[in-house]
Amino acid sequence: MPLTLRVERGEVLTARQRTLRILGASAPGVAWLALFFAVPILLIVGVSFLSRGSYGTVEAPVTFESYRRLAGFGWLGFDALYPLILVRSLALGMGTALLCVLAGLPLAFFIASLSSRWKTTALTLVVIPFWTNLLIRTYAWQILLASDGWLARAAGAVGLIGPGEGLYPGIFAVYACMVCDYLPFLVLPLYASVEKLDWTIAEAAMDLGANRWNVFRHAILPQIRPGLVAGIILVFLPATGQFVIPDLLGGAKTALLGNAIQQQFGPNLDWPFGSSIAVVSLAVVMIGLWFMARQAGKKGEMELL
Repeated sequence: MPLTLRVERGEVLTARQRTLRILGASAPGVAWLALFFAVPILLIVGVSFLSRGSYGTVEAPVTFESYRRLAGFGWLGFDALYPLILVRSLALGMGTALLCVLAGLPLAFFIASLSSRWKTTALTLVVIPFWTNLLIRTYAWQILLASDGWLARAAGAVGLIGPGEGLYPGIFAVYACMVCDYLPFLVLPLYASVEKLDWTIAEAAMDLGANRWNVFRHAILPQIRPGLVAGIILVFLPATGQFVIPDLLGGAKTALLGNAIQQQFGPNLDWPFGSSIAVVSLAVVMIGLWFMARQAGKKGEMELL
């Protein structure tokens, strides 16, 4: 078997030496992720297959009862409560990501078009929501959207709501706060892609007779797709598990994944069932992200061809 050699930074390394060097350099990061990420997830997976004791303890036997209950099959027959909670949470995450895309695309292009002096100011304004606590921002939206606020009075003046009514609680208040809180997660990676955009490709497409939509679709979108996909993922993941904003601004009328997990690990003391909810929600989200990455990869290959 021939010996494979590789030159890196003036050194001649065998495949084994290169592998050992990579493992040595990445060992601290791998150990950190294993200790604080992989091990807790494995513990949660293991607990999800155990049973709840009489006083909230976790004990044998190993069972699939928690997953059957999560699928809707309980003591009293089929109940679609938890499947609906999962669907509702995914819909909230996807809806928030879509609204952030609609708001973030023009904002990222606008910031990229500014002079160097004003870009820093604009990016600072984008990240200002991060300077305050999430809970404080949510309570601020309660004040802004209350019945005596100027936004509610303006909405009442044009007939969107009745006299004396507020924009909170309701679905509008939930999405307004969600977009405000998660928009920076999409704008920042998207702006990084827009900043490096090669406009000569767009100009060539226009010279060949493409309309604005085709220019954006075939000349601009492929270049900004990495930042766009990264931003969507950064918005979708935390928005799917969010429960503070819907709880405070939605009037606590609907349960989401975060509420369900907190309820099982807290008042109900049913750690196996709470773990099963966490495992299934993580699996569903990861499958969605894998599908999204796979589709993005296919589109990239088609464009290269």
